[in-house]
This record gives sequence, C-alpha cells and structure tokens, in this order.
Amino acid sequence: SGGFSCQEFEVVVHTSPDPASGTYSLLRLSLIGSEGETPPLTVNEADQHLVPGSSCVVRVRPSGTLGRLLLVRLRLEPRPGFPDLDWHCRRVEVRAGPEDPEVEAFMCERWLRSADGDMELRSGEMCLLSEETEEKLRQQRSGQLQRQQERIRWRCFVDGAPHCVDVSSLSELDPNLRYGHQSAVDLQYLRGFTGRVDSWTSFTELQTLFALNAKNNHIAKYVQAHWRDDWFFGYQCVNGCNPLLLRRTRLLPPRLAVTPDMLRPFLPEGSSLEQELERGSVYLLDYELLDGVPANVVNGRQTFLCAPLCLLHLDGRGRLQPVAIQLQQTPGPHNPVFLPSDPACDWLLAKMWVQCCDFQCHQLVSHYLQTHMLGELCCTATLRQLPEVHPLHQLLMPHVRSSLQINVQARASLLAANGVFDKAIGCGLEAVPVVLSRAAARLRYRSLCVPDDVADRGVDQLPHSLYAQDALRVWDALHRFVSGWIDLFYAADEQVQVDCELQNWIREIHTHGFNQPDSGFPQCFQTKAEVSRFVTALVFCCSALHAAVNFSQLDFSLWMPNRPAAMFRPPPQEKGGVTEADLLSLLPDVGSSCSVLATLTLLAQPSRDFVSLCDYQDAAFRSGAPRRLVEDVQAELRAISDDITERNRKLELPYPYLCPTNIENSVAI
Repeated sequence: SGGFSCQEFEVVVHTSPDPASGTYSLLRLSLIGSEGETPPLTVNEADQHLVPGSSCVVRVRPSGTLGRLLLVRLRLEPRPGFPDLDWHCRRVEVRAGPEDPEVEAFMCERWLRSADGDMELRSGEMCLLSEETEEKLRQQRSGQLQRQQERIRWRCFVDGAPHCVDVSSLSELDPNLRYGHQSAVDLQYLRGFTGRVDSWTSFTELQTLFALNAKNNHIAKYVQAHWRDDWFFGYQCVNGCNPLLLRRTRLLPPRLAVTPDMLRPFLPEGSSLEQELERGSVYLLDYELLDGVPANVVNGRQTFLCAPLCLLHLDGRGRLQPVAIQLQQTPGPHNPVFLPSDPACDWLLAKMWVQCCDFQCHQLVSHYLQTHMLGELCCTATLRQLPEVHPLHQLLMPHVRSSLQINVQARASLLAANGVFDKAIGCGLEAVPVVLSRAAARLRYRSLCVPDDVADRGVDQLPHSLYAQDALRVWDALHRFVSGWIDLFYAADEQVQVDCELQNWIREIHTHGFNQPDSGFPQCFQTKAEVSRFVTALVFCCSALHAAVNFSQLDFSLWMPNRPAAMFRPPPQEKGGVTEADLLSLLPDVGSSCSVLATLTLLAQPSRDFVSLCDYQDAAFRSGAPRRLVEDVQAELRAISDDITERNRKLELPYPYLCPTNIENSVAI
C-alpha cells in the first residue's frame, strides 16, 4: 500500500467462528497511515452484526493523504441497553478499493474488551525495534508496552522467591490469558472418605482402595508390587516423579555419620568405600532444604518432617541400591544411620521417610518453583517488556501464556487456607514460604539447562536413567529450533547487545526472579548463543520438565505408602522398635490420603484441549522461514516419540512422560 490520497478503502472485519466470539457492542475503526489517519467509523451499524464467524464490510474514504497504511485501530463501545460482551476478532483485511486484488491482512486473533480502549493492529512480519523504519510503528511498540506495564504488575507471593502477577482471581485476568481446561476426571472411588480421620486399619484396606482407583494404571500397579524393593527405591530416584535431586558424590558430607566398615557389606567384594567414591558409583540424596521446617497439623494431629541424607550405590547390574539413610542432618546418638541389614520394618520406615520428604520437595520445588513459578515469571516479563511484534514474544507466549491462569487458581485453592497443602500435606501453609524461599536461593541456572544438569549430577552416565536420556534428546531438538529462530532475526551478536527490549526483558526476569549473586542466571545478553540457551531452558521447563514432574505423580503416589504426603509420628531415634502395624499408624489418615489422591488425579489428567509440544497455532508460525523451522522440529520430535514408544514396548516398566506426544506445550494444569 503506497501513498493513498482521497482513496476509498474496502475493509472487512472478521469475527472468530467460536460460538462465544460475538458481541452487541459497537466497533469503531480507524485506518492509520504514515501521513494521516481516518476518523473513527462504526463497523456494525444497520444490518451488520459482530456475530460468530461473520464478516462485516465497511468502506473508508480518507479526507486527506493517508500515506503508507501502517495500522488499524479498533475500539469497542458498549451499546446502550445491551450487555457489554467481549468480542473475539480474527483479523481485519484492507484493500485499496473493491477492484484491488491485493489484500493487506491485519491479524488479531484475540479478545477485545470495551474497558481496554484502543487496540492497534499491524500487518507484516515480526521484527526488532532496530528494524522499524516508521516512527508511528516505533511509537505503537512503546505505547503497547506502556499500557501493558500499567495493566500487568508484579506482586511478591513469597519473600525470596520469584514474583508473580498481581492478580487475585480469574475475573481480573485479561481474557487473552485465560483458557478453558476440560478433562474427564473420575473421582468416584475417592469420594466419601473425607469424613474418616482415623488411620488405615491394614494394608489390605489400603489395597482395596488402590484396586478400584488403579484400574488400568499399569505403572501404579508395578509401583505397588515393588515399593518395598531397594532397587526400585533407587529406580525412582532417576525415573520417578522427582528425577532432579539425585547426584553423584566423590566426597561424603561430614553431616553423614557413615564409616567404611559400616558400608563394606553392601559394596562389591574386595572393594572399599573410598574406591567406590573414586569410581563414581556412589550417589547422594540430601534433603537439607527441609531442616528445621515447621510441620503441619492435619485433622487436629501434629505431623513431622525431617531432613534425610541417603547414600546409594550403583551395583554391577547397573542398579542404584540405597545403602545408608540418616534421617536428620546433625549426627548424634539419637540419629542412627539405617542400613539394609537392619530389621526389615526399620529399613522400610527409613525409606518411607525419605519418600515423604521427597514428596514435599517434589511438589514445592521441582514442580511448583521450577515449572509453574518460572513460567509465570517469564510470562509476566514478556507481556511487560516484549511487544507482540517482537519475535521472542511470539515464540515464548505459546509456552507461558497459560501459566498465569493455572497459578492464580493454585494460589486461590491448593496453596490457600483449607486447600490441600493446609489440610493434608506435611509442608503446610507455614512451611510453604520457608521451603520456596530456601529453594529459590539455592537454585542455579545450570540446573535448568538439561545438558549441564544431568552432567553435574552424574546421572547422564547411569545406564537406566531414562529421564536423562529422553530429556537430553528433547532439549537438543528444542535448542536447534530456538537457535534457528534466533538466527532468523539476529544476524550477529551485536544485534542482541543493542536490542533494548530484549535487555529490559532479561533484566526484569533477573530482578523479579533468581537474583542471588552466585545463581548464574543472566542479567543481560551478549551473544545469540546466550539467548538461545536461556530461551531453550524456559521452553523446556514449561513443557517437558512439567510433563516429567506433573503427569508422573499419580502413578508413583497412588499406592500411598510409596510416597506419603505426611508422617504422623516423629522419625525414630533408635533401631529395633518398629512393627508393620506401626508403619500404618505413621501414615496419613484415610481422609487426608484420599484428599491428596483426588488432587493428584485432577493434576494428572491431560486436558481435552491438550496442545502438544511445538504444535503452534499462531499466525506467526504459519508461513515462510518460521513455518519451515516448525516443520523441522515437529519432524524431529515425531522421530523421538517413535523411538521412545518402541523402547517402552520392550520395558517391563515404561517411561512415557518425555515422549513428545505426551508433552503439553505449556504449564496448563
């Protein structure tokens, strides 16, 4: 569209086809050119209505020179006497007269509200600020960000943890950041237990509950069959719902009171603890994060927490076997080291304590902090600092948009008074801020970058570490895609350095997120490679990592003794006094057990509107070089899915969580 003077434009306004997309409100439209703009004109007058799937045609005659057409401005105004409904616009098409074959499309694909005032649509490609040649388009970028920063503000949820969006209920959230989550959840066999606050009477009673709820869940049944086995305890450390904590150790922590003689019976004949440490076959679980954390009161009963240290050894068959468990961090006569040679109930109880503590760290750190809070941090910073036309805004939003809604809901329910943490979990509302702030202070950027994380923890070398193997493949595919995307828009590192929108974005993430001086999180970007790595980490955590830690949790927790959410007696201070009946009295009561399982059942259900990894719906991905990049990464993810499906077919216990077809594109549950 060149310089237009006194020309009649034909404008077609398309309403999205969804049944709820229409509105009674009046739509005002203006065309904005490089040299002038048209006064607002009402689109839906007389017999034209903004009904779902409709196309309203209006003719616009500028009174003076418009110049090059740059923007279409839209504004909704409530119609007197009618409800003020939001409207979902698909696109606006403009041609220079009815005979002109060339149509310029101004994509919208979003909700408009009368309260939001003017919205300006632009046509054309994504671009960096440095590539904007028209001053009006530069002003449109900065104006959009200014409005976003007024609407979307930060709030501190927990001191020392990443900040969240300043929204208390879904009704306050912009409709473009909401989504409908529908899932077919069957809680029939968990309802009706909430009134029972007594302990389970026997493992047989637990088995009855399990039988009706496990139904066709083969993984849960496998867990129930093997939960007492040492090798399966080790398996869960690398392939369970929290595969992020185990790390190789070459040096025993001084807080762990084990001696070489103590461990000799559990090591290969002729070897020693020193030799095994040197060989790299000794691994550690350390729950120091929970040391001194206040425990919850559930149904009027005090629960208890501890901070175990658990040593595992990689045996000759490639299996991790637990060889020592100390339940508290400070060595002493009332803090024994439990060993596989101890009475069976003592050893089983020590492992159950580790799993209970792992449940707390999994829910609050691996799951909530590293996927949900990270996604919300990134989404809020993106909305505030990257305009819609910025290529990173377009790339990131499909992966983070849904995190605002799900987190607002979580803070209003799961993490609120009378929610499941308050009513049923060892880390109650008093403990949540303590754990989150400690975990945020300890989190390192390297731990969010899969190749660094699995190498630093020494789990990439473990023969049966399916999480590490699959995570590396998915990371590599995502990293190639993100790097290709960055290459499309940044010709050289210098363009990264001078992109003030990008630099403001990463500075905002650092300021409101992980800003410990030694965290390793970037405060600015110098190179394209740094941007690619950071964006890959965000996309991975909001998609693949969330799939691994969320969709696995019901499978490993459905047999409740395997991962108790709370313990109702203090950790033992001596050996030899535990019976099978004691184990039941320590476990969560009937009501709180079923409350936790009902929550995990809800969280484990993929939505009916599930969007799989890199299945991009937005217009930015539909043509040209972006589309080719998307096709390449989708082909690579399909190949990974095929390989994982084939491998799992041969396994007694499959690992399906990082199969790309099972990975949701964002944190949406």
